[in-house]
Amino acid sequence: MKMLSIFCILLMSSFHVTFSLIDGLLPNGNFERGPKSSDLKGTKVINPHAIPHWKLTGFVEYIKSGQTQDDMLLVVPEGAYAVRLGDEASLKTWVKVKKGSVYSLSFTAARTCAQEERLNVSVFPSSHAHHWGILPIQTMYGSNGWDSYAWGFIAESDLIELVIHNPGREKDPACGPLIDSVALKTLFPPRFSTKNLLKNGNFEQGPYIFPKTSWGVLVPPHIEDDHSPLPGWMIESLKAVKYIDAEHHSVPQGQRAVELVAGRESALAQIVRTIPGKFYSLTFSIGDAKNSCHGSMVVEVAAGKAVVQVPYTSAGKGGFIHSQMKFKAVSTRTRIRFLSSFYHMKSDNSGSMCGPVVDDVKLVLIRSA
Repeated sequence: MKMLSIFCILLMSSFHVTFSLIDGLLPNGNFERGPKSSDLKGTKVINPHAIPHWKLTGFVEYIKSGQTQDDMLLVVPEGAYAVRLGDEASLKTWVKVKKGSVYSLSFTAARTCAQEERLNVSVFPSSHAHHWGILPIQTMYGSNGWDSYAWGFIAESDLIELVIHNPGREKDPACGPLIDSVALKTLFPPRFSTKNLLKNGNFEQGPYIFPKTSWGVLVPPHIEDDHSPLPGWMIESLKAVKYIDAEHHSVPQGQRAVELVAGRESALAQIVRTIPGKFYSLTFSIGDAKNSCHGSMVVEVAAGKAVVQVPYTSAGKGGFIHSQMKFKAVSTRTRIRFLSSFYHMKSDNSGSMCGPVVDDVKLVLIRSA
């Protein structure tokens, strides 16, 4: 513990420490305050401390919106500037937080010239493997080439280092993802009650959504519930699910919901305590996000071994239906899972993946079926 304190003091003495916000952008999290001209060689940043509140390692470029590379136009989603991480390059910042609290990191990224781009996000100090993760970004879900991503963690110290790293292995060092808008949000783990045995069934607790963006936030695959940016829920799939808000989408209930954007590869699950032999009622809403996602949709809902398929026809203009599933518990733990039976693409010619919306999920004990 003494060594950790000395380590933190040394770092604080040589590196600017930012203060975390309950809900919002980190200081210079949108990179609008950039390097001096003397710290740039073309677009490459040659001073690791040139971008205020950040430390850079490796090949990092400072990109202005509208800049071109070969035949590709580089667009920045918010503001005028973003950064690009070359192979093995990193962005780092130190943030004061509350030890033991759960946080969600949100950031916006775009793939450029590499096809299999991914990002490694991590937090230090850490004693758990859950404090780092590799987020695949080769599948783009946003209509304009940008997506926002979320990642959750528990703070093990009052002072943490957040790192976004590009572990790519491209021949061109200038190939790499663009990063913009980095934010942190405190999460308050929800509890279940007799009125709802599911935690966060209305999805109101979740990662920070950037208010000026219209594409929601992706919760990446293979996320477990202990450190999920979507408290109470796991992502049991090869692809992400999308967390959306009522400001930019049609949401059945409240201010937040989840869109299943990748067919059967986009699964949302939660394990709940149940009493074998007892009957339960699972109610939920299925709809569309009013985002040009048309067609006949089917959501497959499972409660343990019991499975139902709920159809919904979307005109892409918003709307939803309520549905109910009754089942008999066969064990002390029952897995509740939602997935989209089919793949869907938006009708706006963007080629973007989309799908049905799930919201207002409730599980209660009933006397009989």
